[in-house]
Amino acid sequence: MMRWGFASYFQYNYSLSVLLFFVFLSVNAQDLENEKLPSFYNIQVDYYYGNILEHNPDLSHLIQGHPTGVLASFNRKSYGAKNWERFYNYPDIGVTFGYQDTHNPILGKQLSLNGHFSFYFLKRNLQLTAGQGLAYITNPYDFNNNPYNNAYGSRFTTSMFFKLGYVKENIWNGFGFQTGLFFMHYSNGNFKAPNTSTNTIGINVGVKYNFNHENFPAYISLQDGESTKDFSERIKYNIMFRAGINQSDVIGSPRYPFFVISGFADRRLNYKSTLQMGVDIFFMKYLKKYIAYRAVAFPEDGYSGDEDYKRVGLFVGHELRFSKTAFVTQLGYYVYFPFDNGNRIYNRLGINRYLFNDKYFAGISVKSHWAKAEAIEFSVGARL
Repeated sequence: MMRWGFASYFQYNYSLSVLLFFVFLSVNAQDLENEKLPSFYNIQVDYYYGNILEHNPDLSHLIQGHPTGVLASFNRKSYGAKNWERFYNYPDIGVTFGYQDTHNPILGKQLSLNGHFSFYFLKRNLQLTAGQGLAYITNPYDFNNNPYNNAYGSRFTTSMFFKLGYVKENIWNGFGFQTGLFFMHYSNGNFKAPNTSTNTIGINVGVKYNFNHENFPAYISLQDGESTKDFSERIKYNIMFRAGINQSDVIGSPRYPFFVISGFADRRLNYKSTLQMGVDIFFMKYLKKYIAYRAVAFPEDGYSGDEDYKRVGLFVGHELRFSKTAFVTQLGYYVYFPFDNGNRIYNRLGINRYLFNDKYFAGISVKSHWAKAEAIEFSVGARL
């Protein structure tokens, strides 16, 4: 049986951190279309107060008090130097440091670093921010010292957050404020049990400051005849290979490699949107071992231990493109499901980076059964 030591565990989390950071840098480092234009930045700090949602009854004993925290962000403001900025109404791109105190000694505190996008609506008074990154858990599960923390089985997890609220910039000498609602998620993608994870929702309020605000240029509008439809393409076919490490929900069980082979067709409708439809073939070795375990540990369930651990799913998906980077959402259904291990519906959220004239791509994704993550997937693929 394969077991990972500290070095392998650190390497896994380090690789995840580097890839997410690379995706963030790749969006920022793309060459300007016409000429090198100046960049403008701001900082903002939010305080938040919230509640942990009981998305799983196994989490009920951990919901005590109200989490509080701080989100501190550094942003690069856009004004239309690249066509994707004009298509998306001049979003901000940045890095957010998060600190959360659950006010529960079992759950402890969480520190996170996230890359994010902020989008504007309603004459730039409504802001939606979406961030993804890594978190450090101060008090994870430990059999001897912290056995009741079934939310975090590892010291490192992924983190995800969303903010939606009112924003007003440059009220006085570059200072402004924002307030609204937020959502914060921490999960290790079933890399190490237990992994019930937590979802925090609440309200936030904060201030921001725009550097060099007096010299911020006018927004560059769309050029005559420029349209997102100019980027539409015919149907193309893709082959994709995904891999990673995960384990079953049995605490202390070994971690095993998994592989997923995917084939799908896609149709790019315009600059922003690409639709997908295809098939996944899953080879989850942890599931093979878990089937044998269930047959011995729970004979009343009627499993022989020889059930096939492979699964086949059909999925539909959507890509939201930002130049060479795409945010992927997919929803699938297992059509071959010989071992009933939960819901037959699965979903996937991820990021792809296109290379070499969009002929190849690499990415990272989280595959889940609704709110329960099963695997963090690293992938490579070709678009034919």
